[in-house]
Amino acid sequence: MKKVIAIAVMFISSIGFSQIKVLETVPVEKLGRVNNSFYVQKIGDEFTFFYTTVQSEEEEPALKAFTFKNIDNAYQSLYGIISSGFTASPLNDVKLELPNNFVWLHYIANSDKKTTVQFMVSNKAANSTNVSEPLSKEQVEKLFQKS
Repeated sequence: MKKVIAIAVMFISSIGFSQIKVLETVPVEKLGRVNNSFYVQKIGDEFTFFYTTVQSEEEEPALKAFTFKNIDNAYQSLYGIISSGFTASPLNDVKLELPNNFVWLHYIANSDKKTTVQFMVSNKAANSTNVSEPLSKEQVEKLFQKS
């Protein structure tokens, strides 16, 4: 009886005090990329947009990101919203609310009649705003793998 209790105690203590735990991982899927300044990756049902910030000349550009889940086909909806902004007249900024961020799509009409869009991302918790490099319609199509 003592041996059974001793074995049970050793078994329970080894389970209760183990330091290594194996977690289930989800593969990372790299999607569209525009240069090294903007790319998208998918992990499970979450899409993460990574972008290089446009800063003053004194500061180094930093890599920032915003994430959302693909609920109700949100990824394709975002592409549709961005694409329709290129042909809107007049060009208006579009404000989007994500779980942790606000994203403004700021459209700029250049003198050569080429419209670009910048992502202005405001973090709800940190109260900070970052601005991406401008993207043309062709670059947005490449980012969303539509070309």
